[in-house]
Amino acid sequence: MDTIRQNRKADHINIALTSPFTLSSDFDELSFIHRSLPEVGMDDIQLQTNIGPLTLDYPIFINAMTGGSEKSGVINASLAEAASETGIAMAVGSQHAAIREEELAHTFKVVRKKNPNGLVFANIGADAPLDYALKAIEMLEADALQVHLNVPQELVMPEGERTFTSLLAKLEKLSAKLHVPVIVKETGFGMSTETLMQLQNAGIQYVDLGGKGGTNFIHIENERRSKRDFEYLKDWGQSTVVSLLEAQSELDELTIIASGGIRNPLDAVKSFSLGASAAGIAGPFLKILHDQGVAGLIMELEVWKEHLRMLLLLQGAKSIPNLKQCPIIAGGKVREWCEARGIDWQRLARRKP
Repeated sequence: MDTIRQNRKADHINIALTSPFTLSSDFDELSFIHRSLPEVGMDDIQLQTNIGPLTLDYPIFINAMTGGSEKSGVINASLAEAASETGIAMAVGSQHAAIREEELAHTFKVVRKKNPNGLVFANIGADAPLDYALKAIEMLEADALQVHLNVPQELVMPEGERTFTSLLAKLEKLSAKLHVPVIVKETGFGMSTETLMQLQNAGIQYVDLGGKGGTNFIHIENERRSKRDFEYLKDWGQSTVVSLLEAQSELDELTIIASGGIRNPLDAVKSFSLGASAAGIAGPFLKILHDQGVAGLIMELEVWKEHLRMLLLLQGAKSIPNLKQCPIIAGGKVREWCEARGIDWQRLARRKP
């Protein structure tokens, strides 16, 4: 059994749970315009959204966190129980360990056991071969496959990869060969217009932007090192907000998922306004589970669902797509980024609901 990999997964959980919570965020640079007459009732609000052929009853989901160790198997079981109880979709962490070592497969299979009817996303790295993808999907009877990109994490990780050639060709092959949606996911460093165009040209249709602001894997891997010499890279990457703005020119071609530093339902709704079809949340839900157990997480997910309805009502939006017509104003450094990159922030501010 690969004890190094299992220890690494345990370290990831422990460091993530003890990392300080992000108080400020690029989401704070976005502002909605209050509507005194929304002309909408709570019963009018529909929270359903789509990722290709998949219909999510709610536009948030429990995003990829962990897997490949006994401790993470217990966490996966608890997350799956909460997902099943609330009707929220769920993604698992990287399944590489369980594909290599069959005795760890139960730490993932428990997700489908606890959540037999829910939407579940499998997860592998972008360098994984086709047979890994098929095994990951089969292991969970998965409805979609996340394929994660994590170059900065690998470089800081002492035992990480150092070669990243032909990843785009591998992603193109996976997307063409698999029978479920392939979601290409960054892991906390965001994406640019250029990256999104590369993915779209390779036939990718679904992208999780995975922006900076949530779990920071440079920080986590740096903490694991005996010589912690990568602290200066802790702010590497683009935030989720900036990544969403970078995606504006690709919204007609790609289904965009927002994740990374989404702290509350308002951050999620701002993401939907900028074109995201769904929002993935990991760290905040993991901490609720750790502190309050499954019952506490179920209660938190129900609160999110209710607050999402309230926030849509405040904008007079009956659905997630309606939010994409609501004006939203970018200020501060987010506006400066838009001006530097030629992104039309004024168009966003002048949209008509």
